[in-house]
Amino acid sequence: MSKIKGYIGTYTKGESKGIYSFTLHTTKGLLGEVKLVAEVEDPTYLSISDNQETLYSVAKKDSQGGIASYAINKADGALDFINMQVTEGASPCHVSIDHNEKHVLSANYHKGSLEVHPVKNRVIEHVTSVILYEGKGPNSERQEKPHIHFSGFTPDQKYVVAIDLGTDKLDTYKLQELTLTKVQSLSLAPGCGPRHITFHPNGKFAYVMTELSNEIIVLTYNSEDGSFKEIQYNLAVPIDYRFQNQGAAIHISADGRFIYASIRGHNSIAVFKVNEETGKLSLVEHVSTEGLWPRDFSLDPTEEFLVVANQESNNLSLFERDKETGKLTILQSDVPVPCPVCVKFLGKQQA
Repeated sequence: MSKIKGYIGTYTKGESKGIYSFTLHTTKGLLGEVKLVAEVEDPTYLSISDNQETLYSVAKKDSQGGIASYAINKADGALDFINMQVTEGASPCHVSIDHNEKHVLSANYHKGSLEVHPVKNRVIEHVTSVILYEGKGPNSERQEKPHIHFSGFTPDQKYVVAIDLGTDKLDTYKLQELTLTKVQSLSLAPGCGPRHITFHPNGKFAYVMTELSNEIIVLTYNSEDGSFKEIQYNLAVPIDYRFQNQGAAIHISADGRFIYASIRGHNSIAVFKVNEETGKLSLVEHVSTEGLWPRDFSLDPTEEFLVVANQESNNLSLFERDKETGKLTILQSDVPVPCPVCVKFLGKQQA
């Protein structure tokens, strides 16, 4: 696997026109061949089906927002538009697809909603279930109302998990007959502003990245009833760093040994080692992303590399990853992409 294709979701402001592809040359340790593959407004988050044949994207059309689907040409990485479902109002901030490609979920930050769309033969159908959140949190500027920032399926596909930055909630739902029913709810530390979640491959632990408190919350996950329990809070920025920060993305290595998190403002990737017996974390290092406002990042399918999308400096950064220590070494930071937000690779699905 000397060449691996990837995709970048963007904000279409400035020079950006939609979804871009790129190539990672693993033998050279080099990123390149960036090109526009789909013109669509504000495709800020992407999700790729398990069979690697379809890409689902957040989409905007005039005053409407929703989700679009594209067929992936594996030969050259081109995207062919399939369809789009949009409704009046702001577009979602997150989109995810289940393993069987039967349901696509969207989380809407501005509307404070969680939505389900059926998918048939890669065609997105009309929404069948909408959960509208209520309430607020202690941070009057950022938690004045619900702000759903993540929705996705648990690794066992038994439940849907939604994270509300606005009310500091982690909720679990059952999806039956295209309808969501809440089964569990966990209140996290007031004002922490939870953003994204990733699961340990052993299925016993989960890790939540908070945007407002810049912490990684370690949780146990009970697959029997879909419940979560807090066991540890870890600050993801240096304790003496006093400038503006916003926690962003979080991912775990396939072997479950290391957690990676991006911090906007500090402009770094925090690397943590996982205690596989307890699930708890210990800090390994902070590494500069060589750019501004690292919104998202992704490990490539070999997990020998990590690519970061630096939103405000309009560049991608490439790191080499030591699989034994988890540490990152910068290889490249001069790959221009206008307003990059989300990074996804062909070759595996990463939540």
